[in-house]
Amino acid sequence: MVDWAIAAQTGALLVRGGPQVPRERAEEAVTDLRELTVEAEGHVRQLTNLGLDLPLLPGEVVDRPGWVRSAAAGLDALTGRALPQQGGPFGPILAGGAGVQTGLVLAFLASRVLGQYDPFGGPDREGRLLLVAPNVVAAEQAMDVPGRDFRLWVCLHECTHRLQFTAVKWLRDYFADEVERLVSGLAGGGTDSLADLVGRLPEAIKQGPKLNLAELLQSPKERAVFDRLLALSTLLEGHADYVMDAVGPQVVPSVDTIRARFSARRKGGGVFDRLLRALLGVDAKIRQYEEGAKFTKHVVDAVGMDGFNAVWRSPNTLPSRAEIADPAAWVRRLHG
Repeated sequence: MVDWAIAAQTGALLVRGGPQVPRERAEEAVTDLRELTVEAEGHVRQLTNLGLDLPLLPGEVVDRPGWVRSAAAGLDALTGRALPQQGGPFGPILAGGAGVQTGLVLAFLASRVLGQYDPFGGPDREGRLLLVAPNVVAAEQAMDVPGRDFRLWVCLHECTHRLQFTAVKWLRDYFADEVERLVSGLAGGGTDSLADLVGRLPEAIKQGPKLNLAELLQSPKERAVFDRLLALSTLLEGHADYVMDAVGPQVVPSVDTIRARFSARRKGGGVFDRLLRALLGVDAKIRQYEEGAKFTKHVVDAVGMDGFNAVWRSPNTLPSRAEIADPAAWVRRLHG
């Protein structure tokens, strides 16, 4: 349904160039980001007690087109099993059109993403930790914060994501299986008939703004998968935000200034930018950081880091969507 090669080509062609900086500063940023991932993950392991026996590896530093190509490859690997291939004479045309549309989205996001851990990218799909150097430099310039401090702070977040997937052995396959269930249902016509959809409208109206259009169009089975994925992604993002702020004061001297200016920057942008962010779910992503960080802090405060790490025991110990909003309920379920 999506020609990922066309998506990668389109996004890489259309993405805007990065900031103009002296060659020496660009080389310094690349070297810092590559080396700081090792330092950052060491700090994350000490705080979380995860992956203490794993090798410490540097990250990969890419430009914006490089991120687009990597993102397209990772999405292809993640969805390839679930998305049906378009047959018939118009199949390649439809897939190509979807590829162009996806490439436009990737081009927009490529100028904003600071870093990413892709558990499905790299050789043999073993995972890739990417830092987008021009975006990191552009952000530190815009916020007027110390370059090395900001780079280490970003690496703390992304290395937490890498550790989540490398230290929790079942997580990668679980995530892929859940995505396959959701995408297979949507692509295979799992959504109910129009009559069933209309029948769900009264309940949707009752829930008001708590239910968006995507959720309205899902069948109950699809909604259950969606809720599990949403809860998991909120946990992963919030856990990473909690870790970077918990470690930050010890190793990032200007962390208070960075956090304040970065939080303000997350909410910024003009009307057009904000509209695109809403359509692409970027604003929803920001809410995930906040909600997941609140869940993590509540649990760690209540039962300590080792008690929090019970979330990683199995899929059954992950918080539900309701428990993300009510972390005390998760604590009761796991710790009595």
